[in-house]
Amino acid sequence: MKYDAIVVGAGFAGMYMLYRLRKAGFSARVLETADGVGGTWYWNRYPGARCDVKSIDYSFSFDDALQREWQWSEKYATQPEILRYANHVADRFDLRKDIQFETEVQAATFDEARKRWIVKTTQGETFDAQFHIFASGCLSVPKAIDIAGQKDFVGATYHTADWPREGVDFSGQRVAVIGTGSSAIQSLPIIAQQAKRLTVFQRTPAFSLPAFNQPLTDEQRAETQRTYAERRAQSRHSLFGVPNYPMEKSALEVDANERERAYEEGWQKGELVGIMQQYHDLLINNAANETASEFVRNKIRAVVKDPAVAETLCPTSFALGTKRACLDTGYYEMFNEAHVELVDLLKTPIEKITKNGVQTSDRAFEFDAIVFATGFDAMTGAIVNVDVRGVGAVQLAEKWQAGPRAYLGLATHGFPNLFMITGPGSPSVMSNMMTSIEQHAEWITDCLVYMREHGHALIEASEAAQQQWVTHVNDVANMTLFPQANSWYMGANVPGKPRLFMPYIGGCGVYRDKCDEVASHGYEGFRLSIESAQSASAG
Repeated sequence: MKYDAIVVGAGFAGMYMLYRLRKAGFSARVLETADGVGGTWYWNRYPGARCDVKSIDYSFSFDDALQREWQWSEKYATQPEILRYANHVADRFDLRKDIQFETEVQAATFDEARKRWIVKTTQGETFDAQFHIFASGCLSVPKAIDIAGQKDFVGATYHTADWPREGVDFSGQRVAVIGTGSSAIQSLPIIAQQAKRLTVFQRTPAFSLPAFNQPLTDEQRAETQRTYAERRAQSRHSLFGVPNYPMEKSALEVDANERERAYEEGWQKGELVGIMQQYHDLLINNAANETASEFVRNKIRAVVKDPAVAETLCPTSFALGTKRACLDTGYYEMFNEAHVELVDLLKTPIEKITKNGVQTSDRAFEFDAIVFATGFDAMTGAIVNVDVRGVGAVQLAEKWQAGPRAYLGLATHGFPNLFMITGPGSPSVMSNMMTSIEQHAEWITDCLVYMREHGHALIEASEAAQQQWVTHVNDVANMTLFPQANSWYMGANVPGKPRLFMPYIGGCGVYRDKCDEVASHGYEGFRLSIESAQSASAG
């Protein structure tokens, strides 16, 4: 089956990419492993799953009627509501007719003679396309569980990234949760309400801020609709893809009382960026950041009654913001419950999973159920899990063994006509993903239209431009505190993965301007070729 483009993934990125391609007159097919749209919001059904970007910002802006007709119910939408929104978008724009569900891409090979991509699925189908576009998400491949004996446990096991659709009732059970990242922090308070006994195994504590989630009022919705145009414009040219706050001062040029008032104001906003956007140097100066970090640690100490437990929950090995902070509802309060226990794996690491539970270096625990909240192979996992081979049959996974190399996070040298939405080297996970998804899909579509209008059949990132961009991404990162943290931004959560800061921290606005500049100069940094390629309608 021949198409102009094959798109991998039917989350928000794949759906919008399909919408743009169809509107521009390209034939496209989206291949999706799941049996429905939604991407990460299809798979992540664990209790408490909720977006950490405000609902009004975590939504499409490309169609004014769409953003006016959809009414969010809460400040931070839950997974079921976001999935309903994804399905609403798919239905509203009749996207399903060009999406093939329950189809897993196994391999993609660039046919140099025909200048086309040959895409094969695990079901044995073959697709033939001029362009191959990954829209498979930054957090879509769970990290492999590397704990000895995991198959020996006779009780029930769950992973937050592959939660049973029918849900789980932990009533009366002894439950272990391994991991304290975002999915654990969201799900733990709900699991605690059900479990007879809950044991939380923590290796590295996370900074978590209160969401102060609440239903949206009619007045708030009306104000959002009134200011949407301005809000969207600010987001597109902001640092994190959401409306900016002014950051005019250093945290070190004001006195402690003024800082405390500013941090309290940020805290009360109930937003990931609420504290971090109070001062301009919190992500570049350790001393400045420490004032904000200690503010949050003091908040934890004020909530958790047991001083030893509070200190175990206080992050001290990395700066606030250099690992993705979490938003919670009742997370720290949960540790005041008599049936909840915290185990510090830095002091007593897990040795193995046993038949009846978990064995640490000093104790044997018995459980009825174990929940693994162990994170993702972020940024690159969904791409390199496919056997992608470019010029000379070089495998992308091998090319990226020392770390991902991509020009603008959009394309990689040696793989013509292959694009990535929110790939490594773009703002992606450092931003509101919806802002970045729209920008990428629009840029890629404009590029394909330019090629069609100018008779170009091939486009490939030059090695020189790619290296310059990778160097720039790392230079900007090294101006900040981010590389000091062992985060999944750095690939540090996956054993053997090279340590490299993968997203671009220069900001959504700066990045957008760079992409626009590249396009305005005839796609500077790319090699365009007029070599003939068989069209989708050929044969």
